[in-house]
Amino acid sequence: GESGTGKEALARALHEMGPRAPKPFVALNCAAIPENLLESELFGHEKGAFTGAVARVIGKIEQANGGTLFLDEIGEMPITLQAKLLRFLQDQVIERVGGRQPIRVDVRVVSATNQPLEEQIETGRFRGDLLYRLNSVTVRIPPLRERGGDAVLLARLFLARFSREFGRRLRGLDSAAAAAILAHRWPGNVRELENRIRRATLMADAQLVTAADLELAPAAGAAEAAEQDLDLRAARLRAERDTVERALARSNGSLATAARLLGVSRPTLYGLLETHGLGASLSRAAEGAADAG
Repeated sequence: GESGTGKEALARALHEMGPRAPKPFVALNCAAIPENLLESELFGHEKGAFTGAVARVIGKIEQANGGTLFLDEIGEMPITLQAKLLRFLQDQVIERVGGRQPIRVDVRVVSATNQPLEEQIETGRFRGDLLYRLNSVTVRIPPLRERGGDAVLLARLFLARFSREFGRRLRGLDSAAAAAILAHRWPGNVRELENRIRRATLMADAQLVTAADLELAPAAGAAEAAEQDLDLRAARLRAERDTVERALARSNGSLATAARLLGVSRPTLYGLLETHGLGASLSRAAEGAADAG
C-alpha cells in the first residue's frame, strides 16, 4: 500500500487477533536504519564483533521469538542483506554478527512496501527468490481516496480519541467538514487524516469541527451529495439493483436461474427488472448470447 495507509496497523491487528498475540510484536523500518547497522539490528551482535560493540545485543528477529516480526519498507533492504534474510526464512536459524552459534527462532514475518517489488526484481534491486518466499499471502491496502466513506468514519474515530486525550468537548464534524473530507484526495492517506484531525481538535473554536478547522477547501455541492448518500430508501434501491445485476451476470441472463439465486419467484424478478430499468439491458444480453451461439 501507499505510504500512510496503515500497513503497520494492519500487521499489529493480525498479530493481536492470532495465537501469537501473547508474544512480542517487533517492528523494524528498513529504510530508517543505515545500511551498515541494519544487519546488527536484525540479527544482533556479540561483544567485540566490531568497533563499538561493547556488549552483546539481541537483534529484532530474536526479540520477536514466538511472535511477529514486521519489516516495513522491505524494498529498501540492501541486496547483500536480503540473502541473509532469505536464509533465515528458509531455516529459521540465525547467527549474531561476530558469533558462530546457530540460534533457532520461531518467528512469523510480515513485510510491507509502497514500491512495486516486481519492477525492482527486473532492475536487480530486489531478489526474486526473497519475494517469492515472503509473498505467501498478499494484502493490498487501498489508498484512502478509494475507500468511499471510510475517511469520514475514521475522522470521527480520531476526533473522539483526540477529544478525550486533549480534554475537548467536541460534538463532531459539521456537514461541510464531512463533505470536504469526502472530496479531498488524501495524498498522505490515513496518516494525513489523523494529523489534520489532531490539529483541528486543538484549534476548533466551536463544538463542531469545520472545514476551515481541517484546513480543507469547502467541497462545492458535496454537502448535498453526502446528505443524499444517507437516504435509506435510495441506499436500499442501489443495493437491490446491484444484487439483481450480479445475479443476472452469474446466470448468464437466465431469468429462472437468476430468480433461484435471488430466492424470489419469476414474477417478482420481472417486477424488480421493471423497477430498476434492467429489462432493456437484459434483452441486449440475450441478443448477444444468441449471436454468440
